[in-house]
Amino acid sequence: MKKLLIRGGRKLTGSIDIAGAKNAALPLMVASILTDEKLTLTNIPQVSDIATMANLLENLGVKISFDGTDPEFGEQGRVMVLNAKNISSNPVATYDLVRKMRASIFALGPLLARCGKARISLPGGCAIGTRPVDLHLKAMEKLGAKIELTAGYIDATTDGRLRGAEVHFEKVSVGATESAMMAASLAEGETVLSNAACEPEVTDLAKCLRAMGAKITGEGTPRIVVQGVDKLHAARHHIIADRIEAGTYAIAAGITGGKIILRGVEPWVISSFINELEQAGLGLREISKNEIEVTRKSNAIHCVNISTQPFPGFPTDMQAQFMALMTVTDGASTIEETIFENRFMHVMELQRMGANIESHGNVAVVKGVKKLTGAEVMATDLRASVCLVLAALVADGETVINRLYHLERGYERLAEKLISCGADIKILY
Repeated sequence: MKKLLIRGGRKLTGSIDIAGAKNAALPLMVASILTDEKLTLTNIPQVSDIATMANLLENLGVKISFDGTDPEFGEQGRVMVLNAKNISSNPVATYDLVRKMRASIFALGPLLARCGKARISLPGGCAIGTRPVDLHLKAMEKLGAKIELTAGYIDATTDGRLRGAEVHFEKVSVGATESAMMAASLAEGETVLSNAACEPEVTDLAKCLRAMGAKITGEGTPRIVVQGVDKLHAARHHIIADRIEAGTYAIAAGITGGKIILRGVEPWVISSFINELEQAGLGLREISKNEIEVTRKSNAIHCVNISTQPFPGFPTDMQAQFMALMTVTDGASTIEETIFENRFMHVMELQRMGANIESHGNVAVVKGVKKLTGAEVMATDLRASVCLVLAALVADGETVINRLYHLERGYERLAEKLISCGADIKILY
């Protein structure tokens, strides 16, 4: 099993290309099920979750090919062509396919809308809480689907087409909003989604669905209206930059006292946490349309209190990375996790590196220390793994990070990108 060996203490300087957003790409890939014509996606990130989703879709009958680079976006525009013309008439997503990634649940709505039925294993993924799929299922039931849970599987059917409805989400859910939006695109009549998620990835999906012929308004607000259509058609869509990857490398620049230029990302993409980064002492400057320079403005990193919230609040997917930054501040900060109930598993690993952190329920108090010390640590989920990388970059001595597969689920060539900026990293086999 692969590991990372990191020797800390180097200031990172250089440029990093930000990949397409994994969290946008996954539902976009599934949206191909909604049409029997080709969906072309550019700026596909090269991460293992994409390969897992491609495997799932191919097993459902979607043909997937790659066309190389996009003439408009160059090397960043890696192109995936998905064709669901011959989608299975009896679609089943087995446990073996679904267990590695919770995003597999995205297939439920499009399969119901296109095929009238679906059988999908209850999903797996990062161990960061229960993350139940009940909001997805309730939305499908509102749209007219019949849902049964049997032997670890979701069995869903429709009596004809899905039907437009008022769907109110009990809590804000990006995944459930995206599932309902896709299903409603082919439903009969109007669907109104209230208390909907406002994340940029939701907006990106709506933009792609509109290019396919869907009638959607209100994305980016808590009220999304979808007028169902009879058929969607071929389209081409460029995936937005990964805001979490951009934020991660911004923190890498700040925590090491270096300077990194983030390429392929605009400031609005990271708008939900720019203020917190600047309060911590980082300087972010737009130097061209798609380039942001990140530096550390002061000698010390300042403590900042955060509470994770749905967009436009501070994203839960940046909480672990921000905690790593707070471990070496000049004071004490409070970090509250309100989205998932079990997302502080990186605390114990940071403590192994000398961090002063006390956690009580969903609140952690981080008291800055003068230095962290390298240690052997273990990644517990995707964002926790990169949190440990950030801590290792500034720690004295060597850090070995186990369970590298978590990192590869969502970060494209992370070690290579950091090495290009001067980091001392080796991949151990």
